[in-house]
Amino acid sequence: MATLCKPAVAVPEHVITMEETLALARTRHADHPQLPLALRLIGNTGVTRRHLVQPIEETLRHPGFEQRNALYEREAKRRVPDVIKHALNNAELRPADIDMIVYVSCTGFMMPSLTAWLINTMGFPSHTRQVPIAQLGCAAGGAAVNRAHDFCTAYPDANVLIVACEFCSLCYQPTDLGVGSLLSNGLFGDAVAAAVVRGHGGIGIALERNHSHLVPDTEDWIAYSVRATGFHFLLDKRVPGTMEPLAPALREMSAAHGWDAGDLDFYIIHAGGPRILDDLCRYLEVPPEAFRFSRATLTEYGNIASAVVLDAVRRLFEEGAPPDGARGILAGFGPGITAEMALGSWSTARPVHDPVLSTRRVVGYAPRVTRRPPVTVTVTAPLP
Repeated sequence: MATLCKPAVAVPEHVITMEETLALARTRHADHPQLPLALRLIGNTGVTRRHLVQPIEETLRHPGFEQRNALYEREAKRRVPDVIKHALNNAELRPADIDMIVYVSCTGFMMPSLTAWLINTMGFPSHTRQVPIAQLGCAAGGAAVNRAHDFCTAYPDANVLIVACEFCSLCYQPTDLGVGSLLSNGLFGDAVAAAVVRGHGGIGIALERNHSHLVPDTEDWIAYSVRATGFHFLLDKRVPGTMEPLAPALREMSAAHGWDAGDLDFYIIHAGGPRILDDLCRYLEVPPEAFRFSRATLTEYGNIASAVVLDAVRRLFEEGAPPDGARGILAGFGPGITAEMALGSWSTARPVHDPVLSTRRVVGYAPRVTRRPPVTVTVTAPLP
């Protein structure tokens, strides 16, 4: 059974606190007619600090989309490899053991994807599958786990590396003055995360079922407007209320598996904001403490987009392993409105080591068979 091993997470060294965020908003938008509302919404996020790839002075400047995207690529290549190394160590694997890389990011663009650079520079096999996901936003963390689970179900000997690289601060647009944009400026942070899904062995969440759900007619509630200046984030005021239609989807998936979504042992939920977590607690009838991992991510890092679910899983590990067989749910929410959900139980099975790594088979490929012409054998009777 495919197992999600302990993730590795890193945040940049530049920090902005809630107090500094509110002070900046007051200074830069003193004449904004809805400034009191924006300040109240930012204050209600519960985010105490966020990490940025640049000092705040540089973040507030806009040198143009080309320079920002070049910075995204440069910082991704600088920061991602170390996080991958830690994730591989957590799974007790090497780059040579990886069959697929799922790379998720919605805050910069590269073609070819960073996956090609990783394969060329970190020793991943040339046959490693590449699955870049760029347009699922915050839901992409859950989608990455689910696609890794699907691949390991199809190829049980496979190992999949998940990488989430989100530099949300590079999407700051100084001319976007809507309340949703001002709220986003105080909510989103930067982070890099990675984790391995092992087809066999490993300690972590043994993935058992996954599901996707799209809330009809909400595709314009979370979106990017792509302009000459880059990605402009659009956030509809109805987004915080999306747990009402999504909670039943979580319950239905759990019920189909014979589980009760309101009676599980751990919850890994995308921390888009406190309202989402509060509403989901109410709809699933679970105590606020059930979402402590997601709340901690939101408080300490802000909304780090697709990396949220991996950081929440990391916190589950670091709190102390749940009992073997403990049941849980993982869910990410993003544009669409899309939910990517998974069910799993805690497993302490040790990794299964391949004694001959150099001859490890290529997952998904049958060995080439050379067909030779039939050999005709003539049997001659012995002479009398």
